[in-house]
Amino acid sequence: MWKQKLKNVSKLGLGFSRRWISIEKQVGGIRRKRFAALWGNGDYGRLGLGKVDSQWSPTVCSALENQNLKAISCGGAHTLFLTEAGRVYATGLNDYGQLGISPEKSYTLEPLEISGLPEEIIRVSAGYHHSSAITANGVLYMWGNNSSGQLGLGKRAAKKVSKPSRVDCLNNVRIKMVALGSEHSIAITDEGEALSWGAGGSGRLGHGHQSSILGFLRSSSEFTPRLIKTLQGHKVKTVSAGLLHSACIDENGSIFIFGERSLYKLGFGKADDATSPSMIGKLPICEEVACGGYHTCVVTSGGDLYTWGSNENGCLGIGCTEVIREPERVEGPFVKFPVCKISCGWKHTAAISGKINLALCLNYHMLVCCQLSNMLLSYNMMISI
Repeated sequence: MWKQKLKNVSKLGLGFSRRWISIEKQVGGIRRKRFAALWGNGDYGRLGLGKVDSQWSPTVCSALENQNLKAISCGGAHTLFLTEAGRVYATGLNDYGQLGISPEKSYTLEPLEISGLPEEIIRVSAGYHHSSAITANGVLYMWGNNSSGQLGLGKRAAKKVSKPSRVDCLNNVRIKMVALGSEHSIAITDEGEALSWGAGGSGRLGHGHQSSILGFLRSSSEFTPRLIKTLQGHKVKTVSAGLLHSACIDENGSIFIFGERSLYKLGFGKADDATSPSMIGKLPICEEVACGGYHTCVVTSGGDLYTWGSNENGCLGIGCTEVIREPERVEGPFVKFPVCKISCGWKHTAAISGKINLALCLNYHMLVCCQLSNMLLSYNMMISI
């Protein structure tokens, strides 16, 4: 293993088949624009490097070198880039219109600007085959795969939407954050209310067994955003959407889990109980939550990291591969340095500590958004200062 020092690591996120690192060069005290470096699976142009070759080390995305990047989000086989100016670029597979560009392009090898966003964008999110953007005024736009209503555009909307479309039913609501899963979406309003829509199988939307139409008809999908009633009275501050489960944290630091294998694997109740949000009372005050394929990670107010669920490939970071049914604290480098950010992929996890240590529990890929002078690479289990 080899090491290089990191400075000012600020953001972190995980995608499905590639990695990225956003870097801000600083030479002689002069601040320069950030640029993106990506690595991993390069098919369909998801890395935005102008070719489909896989990259075994971070490679600078030259197409965006003149753009000051603010955020990047990786989806199933596509990537979204957000600039400081509020412009959005997309690259990769476009079979469901998830790039927000012409449907005539089945994929693109380099990032193209999405022209259908009329306002300044402050957040982007990429799901498996769908995408979203939030404007500075809290307006939500979505596009891509809509086969299960995950775009929230209504039951009559097309199954594929190639242009960013405003979610009109939220016209009187300001959206603060949105998380995209495999086929579902969850959002938080400025008032702290939680909304969910899309595929409802496995209870991932948190609406229990109720139907949104008639009591005797149980629809598994919600085609427009629906208030999660169980969470009324709780001001939600952050949400996460995984493959088949979801999680959120309220302003008091309480965490609620719902969906496939969430509560059942924890042993807190029967599988049926997982269709509505249930609070996990065995954790201290929580600040951050991330849902993976079948595992969940939480960061507490004290900077402790807890993980549980499926543990394939060691994604829980506890030194084994057995299923963990209750939250277990992750130690390693985090004993000395508290965690500040956490993110999960399908079978992998990454975290950033307050002292800028980065630990990986994976065998797939990782990505980090940083502000640094020195790049760092490692294919071992842990990277540290």
